[in-house]
Amino acid sequence: MAKILIVEDDASLVTTVRDWLSFEHHIVEVAETGEDALSLLKTSNYDLIILDISLPGISGVEVLVQYRGMGGPTPVLILTGRNALKDKEDGLDSGADDYLTKPFHLRELSARMRAMLRRPRTTLDNTLRFRDLQMDPGSFRIYKGEEELHLARMEFALLEFLIRHKGQVFSAEALLDRVWQSDSERSPESLRTLIKKLRRKIDDAGAESMIENVHGVGYRMCEE
Repeated sequence: MAKILIVEDDASLVTTVRDWLSFEHHIVEVAETGEDALSLLKTSNYDLIILDISLPGISGVEVLVQYRGMGGPTPVLILTGRNALKDKEDGLDSGADDYLTKPFHLRELSARMRAMLRRPRTTLDNTLRFRDLQMDPGSFRIYKGEEELHLARMEFALLEFLIRHKGQVFSAEALLDRVWQSDSERSPESLRTLIKKLRRKIDDAGAESMIENVHGVGYRMCEE
């Protein structure tokens, strides 16, 4: 599971790609213009950016140049026209990691995404372990001992993030930024509700919760 930003002004293509990636359990956000994309990139973190080169207003290349210029490290997959060799060159020279030519097959998109996501985070498709929990993000499955747990998408995303960063404390705002979609309803109360549901599923009865509430600071996975 990854948090992905699609920067594309073709509404039909956005719907198709967003539905496909959501089916693959990714969290997807959309920006229709370069200006909107830069605004999101200044306030939110993503695991992958799918960026159309031809955008109204600020071009995709300019978005990429500004994003890399402010230290943005996220892998970027650019979308180009069939014969737009210059766009491919400009995109790659400006900091893109790969490109995909329109029209494209959704399975090829997924394959290229998996390859890109493996580069900065080689453990993305490996089993994550924490105490008696075993989580496989690639297959969207999690076990507590021998029992398979059934988590909602947001529960899975939050738990995966906390396990990957076990021992680190994150504020409510940081967790909302990492797990919730920017355009969805989110609040500290919605986070507390999600954590309450998650605790009921992963914790042993009568035991201290694996998700520790650090008073006045935030939450972390408690390793003890």
